[in-house]
Amino acid sequence: MERPAWAPRSIDISVPSVSRIYDYYLGGSHNFEVDREAARRAMEFMPGLPKIMQANRAFMRRAVRFAAAEGITQFLDIGSGIPTFGNVHEVAQAAAPDARVVYVDHDPVAVAHSEAVLAGNDRADVVAADLCKPREILASPRLERLIDLNRPVALLLVAILHFVEDADDPYGAVAELRGALVPGSLLILTHASYEGIPLPAERAEGAVDVYRNIRNPLIMRSRDDIARFFEGYDMVEPGLVPMPHWRPESAPEDEDPYAFSGFAGVGRTA
Repeated sequence: MERPAWAPRSIDISVPSVSRIYDYYLGGSHNFEVDREAARRAMEFMPGLPKIMQANRAFMRRAVRFAAAEGITQFLDIGSGIPTFGNVHEVAQAAAPDARVVYVDHDPVAVAHSEAVLAGNDRADVVAADLCKPREILASPRLERLIDLNRPVALLLVAILHFVEDADDPYGAVAELRGALVPGSLLILTHASYEGIPLPAERAEGAVDVYRNIRNPLIMRSRDDIARFFEGYDMVEPGLVPMPHWRPESAPEDEDPYAFSGFAGVGRTA
């Protein structure tokens, strides 16, 4: 397999990557056949997976515009993946030209492509780090250059926590990040769940098995378990809801049924 120029030498391009599979679902071009094959296997069980990812992105854009309207100009997007059209820095800086954005990902392809996309944008940067190591994220010189933790920050954890197993203490990581945020900061979050998927859970489990087989387990948590990530936050209306129901810009009933899979919410630190 020929290695494209955008793929770092350090990565094994014969192993599927969650970031590149997500890129494929969104119609991106930074993925390999091994990623596309894994995505197609998952879609045999859940054909609406691309619709779920599109609903994630649409929610993220609405939430970023909401944050900007609330006067927040600092955005920390952890588990950002491979940048595609309408990414956080584009939405935030369109709404607030002085907005500063830091992306965080541990996938070398996501980091390398983010660096290329952000070249020349002195108000956005990327950090190579893992959500499960919040101290490394918070101590990064790249973050310190752009983000003033003495002012409110919008923390984005969009479609990332369902790839963190309970054994890796995702609740502890989110709590540690919350502890670094001042009052008025926001948590913007989405999470996969069997609740809302328009097919039997046992069939959806087939797609979950695909992720398990590529050693990136997909953890489908209940709404109550997802709500625990918002401990210490006051929920912004309408609360923790299926993605199309969070401050929609078009009629939710016109959405694809798969768009209602999982939950989205925004919380504010008191």
